[in-house]
Amino acid sequence: MTLQNQMNKLVKIDNTFESFQSLIDFYENHKDMQFGEIHLELRPLFAANMSAALGAVLDKFISNLNAIHFDYVSPEIEVILSNNDFFTYFGKSRLIDTNTNTIKFQKLKPTDGKYFKKYVIEELLEGHIADLTRMSNGLKERIIEAIYEIFVNAQIHSETKFIYTCGQFFPNKNKVEFTIVDTGIGFREKINNRFGSKLKATQAIKWAVEDKKTTKEGISGGIGLSLLKEFVEVNNGKMQIVSNDGFYQFDDDGESLKMFDGEFPGTIVNLQFRTDDFNNYTLKSEISINDIF
Repeated sequence: MTLQNQMNKLVKIDNTFESFQSLIDFYENHKDMQFGEIHLELRPLFAANMSAALGAVLDKFISNLNAIHFDYVSPEIEVILSNNDFFTYFGKSRLIDTNTNTIKFQKLKPTDGKYFKKYVIEELLEGHIADLTRMSNGLKERIIEAIYEIFVNAQIHSETKFIYTCGQFFPNKNKVEFTIVDTGIGFREKINNRFGSKLKATQAIKWAVEDKKTTKEGISGGIGLSLLKEFVEVNNGKMQIVSNDGFYQFDDDGESLKMFDGEFPGTIVNLQFRTDDFNNYTLKSEISINDIF
């Protein structure tokens, strides 16, 4: 394609269906561009954890030999995305997060599983959640395993080149947002290829969050999303999954499924944990084996 200059604005990007749609629109508008100049403005709000999704989309553009230019970034967004290292991937200087509210943006190779697990322990469970939510050691281990299984699923099945992750602690809102993104084949193709089915993206996501469901052949697994869903339920948190054109959300209002106009090039798993929850969480399996909670 010929050289192109494109101006784009991402406005009020938060953890909502509409914000995910904005990112999908941005991707769909430029997914076929090559050797172009993509100009981007971020204003006046950008949830830090969503930089995992934005980073994945921008990498897709860069792989097509496009140049990315941040023409304007609101000052508060500039601080947040410099604190969490996102902008260091685009040539900007890093800022020191004096408030320790960020969970660093990471672009990982699928072979970086050990590093990812260490990152989850240090940045998430030994950081913001551990200080404010009283969980047993057994449950912490299961949460680590469940989040790690999301990474492993992307590693084994998605055919992604990189896995992106980021998070943010919101002390005034008493919540932590933690996001994992890949640019692989997505739930729909993964499940349909494995079982010869013809599920829509929303149906494939719904299947994947059910207990013990897995596409691994000859390998036990599948507890990741179901365990996280159970924890989110008792913690009054939220789980969101974006895969291809499907959207899934589980929160206090139950489950909801929607379809996007266009497709995200992979999968986003977004987890919201409440930090003003002072329940003492203990796995039943610490008393009675093989029961959760």
